[in-house]
Amino acid sequence: MQTKISQQYQNTPLGQLANDVLRTCVHCGFCNATCPTYQLLGDELDGPRGRIYQIKQVLEGQPVSYKTKQHLDRCLTCLNCETTCPSGVQYHHLLAIGQKMVSDKVQLPFQKRLLRQMILFTMPYPKRFNFLVKLGQLFKPLMPAVLSKQLPEKSSRTEIEIPKPQNRKMLLLSGCVHKSISPDIHQHSIKLLEKLGIELLLEENQNCCGALTHHMQDEQKTLTFVTSNIDKWSTFLDSGIEMIISNASGCGVMVKDYPHFIKTSLGQDSTYYPKAIKIAEQTKDIGEVIQNEDFLSLKIDANYQKIAYHPPCTLQHGQKLPELVESLLQQIIDKHQQKIALIPVKDKHLCCGSAGTYSLMNPSISHQLRDNKLKGLKSNEADVIATANIGCLHHLQAGTKTKVTHWIQLLE
Repeated sequence: MQTKISQQYQNTPLGQLANDVLRTCVHCGFCNATCPTYQLLGDELDGPRGRIYQIKQVLEGQPVSYKTKQHLDRCLTCLNCETTCPSGVQYHHLLAIGQKMVSDKVQLPFQKRLLRQMILFTMPYPKRFNFLVKLGQLFKPLMPAVLSKQLPEKSSRTEIEIPKPQNRKMLLLSGCVHKSISPDIHQHSIKLLEKLGIELLLEENQNCCGALTHHMQDEQKTLTFVTSNIDKWSTFLDSGIEMIISNASGCGVMVKDYPHFIKTSLGQDSTYYPKAIKIAEQTKDIGEVIQNEDFLSLKIDANYQKIAYHPPCTLQHGQKLPELVESLLQQIIDKHQQKIALIPVKDKHLCCGSAGTYSLMNPSISHQLRDNKLKGLKSNEADVIATANIGCLHHLQAGTKTKVTHWIQLLE
């Protein structure tokens, strides 16, 4: 794509990066064919090609409006378009630049600004978020259905058991919301890896990985989280921790992208850059770890007969691990000749609409995408829906009575 970057951005690192990405786009439109918002809304400006063109206009110095921001912010960042793109356009890096530049020029309406600040003040901080969840559970009967459905049921588990000592040790990303809404996922991860001879350590005072604030376009707060994490995790890796594990694919894809974030924020000469590369290389999704161990010693809980699996966008498109979980589950079923069916799901490449905080900022589109996704997941009468990301899990559960769980919780 031919570009004429304005003087304002021409000699800036972000402007140069954006220009490089823009020039890889041939404007073919293949991306629109797999874009959830384009399929739903049918508007060229709500597809990747249209958003790329709008970002190009911003970089060329053309005026922007709230409509520009609205079209860019409607993107789920599902990265389906990147999987489809024949030219290898790094769309999500370009989108982040475009959103930042537009946000500097255009304000959100007051209600959305207030919601954004509330999210940024609570969700990246586990103690604050836990207090908010408990408060919501207390007043759940008085809350509107649209909000009460988003709240998890009260958990009997309050503390996660300390893992038994093993020769091999790995660090589990604690996440912002796991302990408040799904502590059993961490507990099951610890027990499962224990069976495979791995001690999974959980650092209680971890920061947010930065994904949430990055998606909310608070780059200064994101940088604070990222650099603090790099300092902490580098110490862990230097002390003999084998690797960093994520059981939430949204966190995993962010950490694996730390080198790019540091490069664009602090530069390649920053002392954080080589550390970020090392951390990204030694960060794995829990499925990547399990597939290299004696996982065929595990079985699937026999209470489930039909399993529908939803691969999160952050796993299949972001981390490029599209068939990882299905392959592991099917191999376990075959090994033990279990009478369990991993049923096919229509349009499994499409986003469920969760997308981090997207379901809060764009509820109408998010719920439509969720309903469409659930139709595909339940079409063959699944008795359980499994996924690999906590955001997808709770978003889907709010729209169905069918049990939704993390896929590792199927294993025993």
